[in-house]
Amino acid sequence: MAEISVIIPTYNREKLLARAITSVLRQTMACSEIIIIDDGSLDQTTALVRSLGENSRIPLHCLQQNNMGPAAARNAGILKARSPFIAFLDSDDHWCKDKLACQLRAMEQNPEFLISHTREKWLHRGKHLNQKKKHIPQHGNIFSHCLQLCCVGMSTVMARRELFAEAGMFSPAFRCCEDYDFWLRVSCRYPFLLVDKSLTIKEGGREDQVSFQYRVGMDKWRIQALANLLDSNMVTKEQYALVLKELQQKCQVYGHGCIKHGKDVEGRKYCELCNKYLSVI
Repeated sequence: MAEISVIIPTYNREKLLARAITSVLRQTMACSEIIIIDDGSLDQTTALVRSLGENSRIPLHCLQQNNMGPAAARNAGILKARSPFIAFLDSDDHWCKDKLACQLRAMEQNPEFLISHTREKWLHRGKHLNQKKKHIPQHGNIFSHCLQLCCVGMSTVMARRELFAEAGMFSPAFRCCEDYDFWLRVSCRYPFLLVDKSLTIKEGGREDQVSFQYRVGMDKWRIQALANLLDSNMVTKEQYALVLKELQQKCQVYGHGCIKHGKDVEGRKYCELCNKYLSVI
């Protein structure tokens, strides 16, 4: 068994969760534990995990909590994990059978990297979906790419556990775009190792997904993440300028969208948000 803890947060996805867990159990390199965080599910998630764990040589732990969102769920998994490497898998995604083996080998061969990610295969309601060029993951210093969009697939990530001691955890205040917020805080300080293979299958196009539920006004969360970064004193002067430029663009788009739909007060608030940061440049 490889010393990898696999963390799977889930909420009311017992059927999809079975596929996700099975894709971990079928890896060519077995992990040391699978930690499922049941984020307040009302279905048979706990019974499913118990059933899959009965005949598994890999320990399956099921943590239960009130519904607090994916950030809090992943944090609970990180705190429970005991392995030096941590891999994340969303419950509606799944892995190719050699994902862990390829990624662990890459990280062992490149010990200077604290975090790695892979390419993905995208499915939309079961059908293949071609990625646009802007979505193709990058290697090394990916900070400017992370500013534009959430360019790191959550289910592709493997990290050394010390990353979380140094960069912090996911922010539970973000019920959406918590991954965008986290990648910004990590990529402004650390390079990302890209394992240039499509080892993760990402599913989309369903109404139970956070990205669907928060599809209206999603940029509001990204704006908050950018503002938090500017307030954090984590970024260099050059990075600050890049963050501010992205913040200005997102504020203008979101602010004018609010005004267009009759939300004048909120619109003006976002259009003027950048003014407090301009004097720092």
